[in-house]
Amino acid sequence: MHSNPQALAELAGKIMYERDPASQALGMALDEIRPGYARMSMRVRGDMLNGHATCHGGYIFMLADSAFAFACNSHNFNTVGAGCTIDYLSPGREGDLLVAEAVEQALAGKTGVYDVTVSNGEGRLVALFRGKSHRVSGHVAEVAA
Repeated sequence: MHSNPQALAELAGKIMYERDPASQALGMALDEIRPGYARMSMRVRGDMLNGHATCHGGYIFMLADSAFAFACNSHNFNTVGAGCTIDYLSPGREGDLLVAEAVEQALAGKTGVYDVTVSNGEGRLVALFRGKSHRVSGHVAEVAA
């Protein structure tokens, strides 16, 4: 396995993003990745608004879920979500740059727990997400020993 955990996280993140048309289609950017951590951002577009003229919760969830996915795959082991919860705290508005920060809280064996905060550009907390991950077989990036 790669001897530099940061370089491996960056490689895994690059490969994951290239394989992720859903995140790309929503305009998400992978702003930072390191072992057990990912920060992603997404600008709220007019076509993401609900009937209250605020960002639909599904889009907020997708941003949080994508940050979760990048964080739990940052160790270069194929890892999937096993469950999650989200609490919406305040609305996202058209034009807001939403930022999701995913932080590994625990990793034992094949199971991990990650907390994700979603905030707007002014630092207002929009949502809190907690995800549980499960490692499956294989690696995100095949690297020489």
